[in-house]
Amino acid sequence: MAIAKAERLMNLALCLLGTRRPLSKRELRGSIEAYLEAGSDESFNRMFERDKDDLRELGLVIETVDNLDGDTGYLARRDSNRLPPITLDAEEAAALGLAAKVWQQARLAGAASGALQKLRAAGMPESEDAYEVHSALEPRIPVHEAAFEPLMLACRDRRPVTFDYRKGNSARPEQRQVEPWTLECWRGHWYLAGWDRERGAERVFRLSRISGKVRSRAGAFSAPVPDAVTVRETVESWAGETATRTARIRLRAGAGYPLRARAISVRELGGGWDELEIPYGHGLDAWLVEFGPDVVVSEPADLRTDVMDRLRAVAED
Repeated sequence: MAIAKAERLMNLALCLLGTRRPLSKRELRGSIEAYLEAGSDESFNRMFERDKDDLRELGLVIETVDNLDGDTGYLARRDSNRLPPITLDAEEAAALGLAAKVWQQARLAGAASGALQKLRAAGMPESEDAYEVHSALEPRIPVHEAAFEPLMLACRDRRPVTFDYRKGNSARPEQRQVEPWTLECWRGHWYLAGWDRERGAERVFRLSRISGKVRSRAGAFSAPVPDAVTVRETVESWAGETATRTARIRLRAGAGYPLRARAISVRELGGGWDELEIPYGHGLDAWLVEFGPDVVVSEPADLRTDVMDRLRAVAED
């Protein structure tokens, strides 16, 4: 009869905690009954590696040591696996409980729940009164984009990624090579901040515009990660809400009333055209394309190029 996995993990943990010297795989296989049932070395190796990863996920600190005989040994020192006294009051415990309820997606839900269980096992108080005070609160952070989890892991592990990205709803996806720094939610949308390798500059990407799979790349980051990444400020600036740049456009007389409503200044040029100065933020190129031949961008040059690229893409389609 096969031995339950929980029993196998418990026996492995007891062996690693009880030894005074590192134990090799061969020694562990001979000491734990469940490993004796493994039909081959390959089967045992797969089982042991999974069990070791599971114990580490549960919080057990397992050290890997090279023995004098050339074998790799494993042990879990007791002083490394002992939590200090937990001194949380009822209000602090309730706050942690609320924080653990925030994440409801994939790995985050399991990690939050596991962390809470470890704190309770270490003596974190459980006050029903404290939880009842906040029972009306049901905090949630929605994550609907498939790109969120691989990007979250890439940010954590400092791994470069590639993905296909649309600059606007009508634009064709372009491949981006990015060194991801951080993720942040702003006004119900998730954004990634990182270093765009091809453009050689910091960029912010909206996750809902990432199409296809996020693919990890080998190698280290080529640009330093800043101490503070201001995602919200960058998004606000690019969205034109706190824009520090302006653009000059020519607009056909009698057309583009939404653009006129946002204009800082309007000057009649004659010949059926007006010149407008408007805030220049992220997404302005996609908005201007909607007005077709009624708009001509005068400056800046990068906005003019983006609008022309979009118009060419529409013409090709």
